[in-house]
Amino acid sequence: MAEVVERGVAELGGLDVVVANAGIQGNPGPAAQTPTEDDAVPVYRTLNALPIPYVEPDDISNAVLFLASDEGRYITGAALPVDAGYAVK
Repeated sequence: MAEVVERGVAELGGLDVVVANAGIQGNPGPAAQTPTEDDAVPVYRTLNALPIPYVEPDDISNAVLFLASDEGRYITGAALPVDAGYAVK
């Protein structure tokens, strides 16, 4: 759904200074759910292509900051998965 939204907004902007992107979170850390970290980590490790249990909030924030920065100025209508390879596994 997010992909449809950012592409639609990007199309509306044309060459005007409108940038529409989305950072898509993979597995949220255990603080966002009921199980304890000890319960969740073994399961989360099996879901990602990278050997980490979940993506840290700072990793998602850094990707969003990149998209909003001058370095990301020509990126529009993109969905940037920050999911430790969850989508490819």
